[in-house]
Amino acid sequence: MPHITSRPYRLVQDHMAVYQFMLEIYERDWRNGVPAPFLEYALHSSWMDKRFTYLNRLWFDGDKIVGLVFYENPVTDVYFSLRPGYESLADEMIAHGAAFPNTDGSRQLVLFGAQTALKEAAARAGYQQVNQYWDCLYDFSTPLDYPLPQGYRFVPIGQADVAKADECCWKGFGHEAEEGPYDGDITNALMLLNAPHQTADLAVCIEDEATGEYVCYAGMWFTPENALAYMEPLCTVPAHQHKGLASAALSEMYRRTKPLGATHMTGGGNPFYQKIGYKPVIEWTFWKK
Repeated sequence: MPHITSRPYRLVQDHMAVYQFMLEIYERDWRNGVPAPFLEYALHSSWMDKRFTYLNRLWFDGDKIVGLVFYENPVTDVYFSLRPGYESLADEMIAHGAAFPNTDGSRQLVLFGAQTALKEAAARAGYQQVNQYWDCLYDFSTPLDYPLPQGYRFVPIGQADVAKADECCWKGFGHEAEEGPYDGDITNALMLLNAPHQTADLAVCIEDEATGEYVCYAGMWFTPENALAYMEPLCTVPAHQHKGLASAALSEMYRRTKPLGATHMTGGGNPFYQKIGYKPVIEWTFWKK
């Protein structure tokens, strides 16, 4: 067994090395852990509680990262990234999951379908699977080509208005109905757009030609090392939903990223994705004691 060391994760110091580690272990079904943009997107988003990042933990073989236990949102959901060949660390990594908050018994381990060693370690530690669902991917071997409805246009690459895109997301994710009108503060949007690996120039904005309002937004974290079009987030303003805008936006995303080398694109678990040709590939499982 190699000489393994372990220490707490240091947010500023470790981010770029962790990103590289996630690139190196990536598989389409997330059998070794989440794609690299998953954590970076959260760390640069206003919705993640970053107060507990000191609880994240890294494992090393010499200077090489071989394991990571971390949370995203909520802090009670614990994720695991493990380099192939180091499955013997699974029990120790699962044990570290108990370090994370357990508010009202809500702590759970998030394990993907093919994370076999970690699932077996979780079972040995007394965890049981309590839930699961599937996320979808789109394979670019089949063209994605849904038309843009009349009365709308794609904002040209490089010409997106940050405030209008931010307002679209505010409305599209239901904040207006729950918290009131958009206040024009783009601070959080700028934080996200300045993430080290954000590819904002590839984001897709759809504009209502009559009003100039952005009514659909699809973000992109193109990851050339993995030929991955990591799409996040996707939303449509409520008054413009069910018109085919999201499928048109993803079709445009396909057209923008395939020439760059992308072979597949992330989606989600909503039935919408399978309706437009995505396939269930990533099995999420949730474990509790």
